[in-house]
Amino acid sequence: MSSSWTLEVETKASAAALFKAAFLDWHNLGPKLTPEIITGVTLISGGGEPGSIRQINFTPAVPFGFLKERLDLIDREKLELKISIVEGGDLGIKIESASTHIKVEHKGNGSIVKVTATYKAIAGVDISEDIKKAQEGFIKSVKAVEEHLIANPGAYA
Repeated sequence: MSSSWTLEVETKASAAALFKAAFLDWHNLGPKLTPEIITGVTLISGGGEPGSIRQINFTPAVPFGFLKERLDLIDREKLELKISIVEGGDLGIKIESASTHIKVEHKGNGSIVKVTATYKAIAGVDISEDIKKAQEGFIKSVKAVEEHLIANPGAYA
């Protein structure tokens, strides 16, 4: 049976700039803004269109060395994307499948990032701590991008 969790993160950054920085250019920005977590991001196939696959490599701070994710949907006008884990992470160890739907919306002078993660845990495996860590990591990443955009107002404009 599939389960899901949702989260909303408010930022002072514009929706368009946050979407570009946090989700379209994460392969460049992620290792710079969160070097304690991410060592690098490599585009395995594709050029950023649906079907593209990228690998995110992690430091020992993360319980697994890497994960590969496939871009399933991207809508640059609606600031929306969907990704699925295809290899690594806890796939096959704690979860059978996982996907994430992200939408960035305008809110006042800033934005709100809405995420829904859907997963199928392997029978008998408790992933409640993993969910908590995933949520904390997502918030930390979005806030790191927000700080970067505020400090560099012309970036991703």
